[in-house]
Amino acid sequence: MMFKHWPPLNVLRGFEAAARLGSFHQAAQELHLTQSAISQQIRSLEELLGQPLFHRQGRSVALTDAGQDLLATTQDVLLQLAVGIQRLEQYRKPNQLVLNTTTSLARHWLLPRLADFHRQHPGIDLWLFTSDEAPNMVEQTIDLALRSDLAPQAECRHQLLLEDRLLPVATPAVLAQPAAERTTLHGEREMDWHHWTLKGGEDLQLRTQGLNFSDPGLLQDAASAGLGVALVSELLSQPARQQGLLLQLSSHRVKGPQWSMLVHQESEQTPQCRTLCHWLSQQFAEAATLIGEAEVARL
Repeated sequence: MMFKHWPPLNVLRGFEAAARLGSFHQAAQELHLTQSAISQQIRSLEELLGQPLFHRQGRSVALTDAGQDLLATTQDVLLQLAVGIQRLEQYRKPNQLVLNTTTSLARHWLLPRLADFHRQHPGIDLWLFTSDEAPNMVEQTIDLALRSDLAPQAECRHQLLLEDRLLPVATPAVLAQPAAERTTLHGEREMDWHHWTLKGGEDLQLRTQGLNFSDPGLLQDAASAGLGVALVSELLSQPARQQGLLLQLSSHRVKGPQWSMLVHQESEQTPQCRTLCHWLSQQFAEAATLIGEAEVARL
């Protein structure tokens, strides 16, 4: 049966209390209503459903079979609603900031630095929200975004942080293999090997077939696990290269992602957001310096 009008929430609450307590009087006391108000609510619900929900026995009441069925459903719905309303508390923390980014940037670059940020600013409640697609800052509740696929948006400040580069890497064990036996790991868009070739990268004698990955972070993880040779971000692969987990196959670099920040103008007025923006800008500036020093060392 489809109803044109669903019963009001207060009617369902009155029914649930009366059914649970077995008394219209006790339900009225619990809900701070009169007994006649509870009786009227139950009567209207029974009329809507077209069947009795209670057996009236003097001052006591007992559920019919239909009433028992509806009680289970009503209690489930009210419990789910209560949990959902309580969960909304997370959206109104006074010092909360929602930062949107990609999974690869979060895992390989941001997470290793979050302990430092939290130590410096323990009062900021940071919510890290990852997504495959760039967010719509006007329609979504996001304070700032940190990604490589951002374009200027209305009501936001757009800031370019770093022009990344790509380089071919593999583990020492993979590099010890003959070139013809190495597995080629393919990414998408600029992390595809066609991009390397078109931008002037030398022939690394890689096979066309191999393994394919849509996520840049997973592509780098696969290279670190020794699955083959991959074209990866210079920024995101820096820790693995510093530790010797990944070695470069060439001194050549090609154009990579442009990491930028998008900050909603309302959020930017808060000291918490300005603090996070300043910290992120510092972190990217330090990363750019380290990448530059590594380039000088190679020369």
